[in-house]
Amino acid sequence: MADDSDLLGHVEALLAIDEYRDHPLYPVLEQLYRHHQGQQKRLERLLSIADGYQQFSRDEMLETQQQYARQLQRERKLSRISDRYQELMRDNNRELHTASTHDPLTGLANRRMLADRLKLAGQRSRREGLAFSVAMLDVDHFKHINDRHGHEVGDRILVEMASLMGQTLRAGDLCGRWGGEEFLLLLNDCTLDQAQALVERLFSRLRQLRVTAGDTQVTVTVSAGIAQFRPTENEQDTVNRADRALLAAKRGGRDRYRLAE
Repeated sequence: MADDSDLLGHVEALLAIDEYRDHPLYPVLEQLYRHHQGQQKRLERLLSIADGYQQFSRDEMLETQQQYARQLQRERKLSRISDRYQELMRDNNRELHTASTHDPLTGLANRRMLADRLKLAGQRSRREGLAFSVAMLDVDHFKHINDRHGHEVGDRILVEMASLMGQTLRAGDLCGRWGGEEFLLLLNDCTLDQAQALVERLFSRLRQLRVTAGDTQVTVTVSAGIAQFRPTENEQDTVNRADRALLAAKRGGRDRYRLAE
């Protein structure tokens, strides 16, 4: 480019000398020089346009990248919101399921869940010939406890009993709140004799239960009826037999159990 500039400068200097104007090559040289100047200007315009286009392309690319980054950030934010919403829905579903199958006070299975598990136990017993038993428990003189010490103490007794029964029963058993101060034990793979031994152990631990009510230590006893499932009856019949045995235990003086007929 430096050589071209020197050459053009030399040509321009020659064209400026008046004594060369009559030379036959002067017009040609002048025309060539003017043509070169025109080409140079067009080239400069093209370069300017190219530079502008490149700058425009860079600006467009930068804007596109920024838009993409903003869009990606929005999508990540929406994804986090969606994840939190789905987790919230799962938590709500778990809570709804728990509320529909568990007693809110004791956390034990409620009557609905017990009925479902009893039905499954009956089907399994008929299909595989495995024994299972149920025990119906009722807190003795519970109304008297509530009247004397208040319902808060009564609720605490039920909660403590639920915890103690959960610790005493086997892993495959199910303890639920049948209603009020009544509890139902579903004892899987358990004959009447085995259920009797388990209930005796449970009675022994319940007699040691103490709940503080002011300056008083409240003790509790329970009565129970135990029945083994018969394949010829439905599950509710088994529960009814256990309930009748429980009434017999109550009439017999409480703090005892009876085996169903």
